[in-house]
Amino acid sequence: MSETRIAADIVAAENETREAAHRSDYQALGEKLARSHIDIETITAKVAEFFVAVPSWGVGTGGTRFARFPGKGEPRHIFDKLDDCSVINELTRATPTVSLHIPWDKTDPKELKAKGDALGLGFDAMNSNTFSDTPDQANSYKYGSLSHVDAATRAQAVEHNIECIEIGAAIGSKALTVWLGDGSNFPGQSNFTRQFERYLASMADIYKALPDDWRLFSEHKMYEPAFYSTVVQDWGTNFLIAQTLGPKASCLVDLGHHAPNTNIEMIVARLIQFGKLGGFHFNDSKYGDDDLDAGSVEPYRLFLVFNELVDAEYRGVQGFHPAHMIDQSHNVTDPIESLISSANEIRRAYAQALLVDRAALEGYQNDNDALMASETLKRAYRTDVEAILAEARKRAGGAIDPVATYRASGYRARVAGERPAVKGGSGGIV
Repeated sequence: MSETRIAADIVAAENETREAAHRSDYQALGEKLARSHIDIETITAKVAEFFVAVPSWGVGTGGTRFARFPGKGEPRHIFDKLDDCSVINELTRATPTVSLHIPWDKTDPKELKAKGDALGLGFDAMNSNTFSDTPDQANSYKYGSLSHVDAATRAQAVEHNIECIEIGAAIGSKALTVWLGDGSNFPGQSNFTRQFERYLASMADIYKALPDDWRLFSEHKMYEPAFYSTVVQDWGTNFLIAQTLGPKASCLVDLGHHAPNTNIEMIVARLIQFGKLGGFHFNDSKYGDDDLDAGSVEPYRLFLVFNELVDAEYRGVQGFHPAHMIDQSHNVTDPIESLISSANEIRRAYAQALLVDRAALEGYQNDNDALMASETLKRAYRTDVEAILAEARKRAGGAIDPVATYRASGYRARVAGERPAVKGGSGGIV
């Protein structure tokens, strides 16, 4: 029996107040879907089996280049972070794994594993950090890491990534995500070709250290902290990296790492087609890399991404098993509430994509019936699937209304009394 941070009787009491209305909504939705020959139980079962990892750093309050305003009860260390992550999973039953960031979360792997086991949490992909310096490191990453002109700095960055693999192997992780801020701020500052050659050589050394059953995800980002050029700036470069390194390497798509109006769903389709879609960092954006709550700005685009994922599932694409993780910065909300909401929005997009009439859509596409093809997608997207999401949560022991239940539990006030207040005034997300 796993430890819980939200008492079971609180969840039960909150669910009881909503049970009658929920049962009525679920029955009505089932009858509506049946008229389209869709079995609600089949959809609910699939949704219940769809999981997304939460980031350890996501339960802390984020910030900007200008300021960070700490929240109440902020986690002091990785063990507090895991407690907060367990709350999200207890209420949503959608987030059973946590993705760690080293060195932010570095501690004894045995203690990490024991804490995760106690809370019923596993560990998703490891994340390395060569975009900032630690007090004890020999060489600075100010001018790059895996692509640095200095061989010793590159070796240090490679060694750090290998350490992440070793920690991950000890706690049950099966993947390493590599994102770096290497690039340039001035024309002429770096030789684009030699810089990328150094990066590929460093990544090849990391790739050699992967266990046989591990995967390596490279992540692209068009800008920041480098503003003139970025070493891994788009999905094309990302694809070249994965193709060059080998079969265990694939591309990670962060939904916020693109210019406005980029057709991300097409990128997803291309990477699926050529077997190099490794997974996602889910969030939302307005201007580029905003790391907003998933589905908060463009929920239809999130649905269109899932439309491609479900299409691949429907076609039985070989070796198709992308990793899913949330990656957000919560500056003005309770991070736990935002992560609860985002996990539900991600499941919502998946459920809606499951409702697409694939046979009808293919027929309209083959007939060049643009309007009806579009309407087929919109019909699924317009369907209110909240009752399905709630039923999947309830059956797994979660909350019919997870945010309301979280607030009723008083968890934030409780940990605010246990964890010392953090003073404001700092800039950045750390």
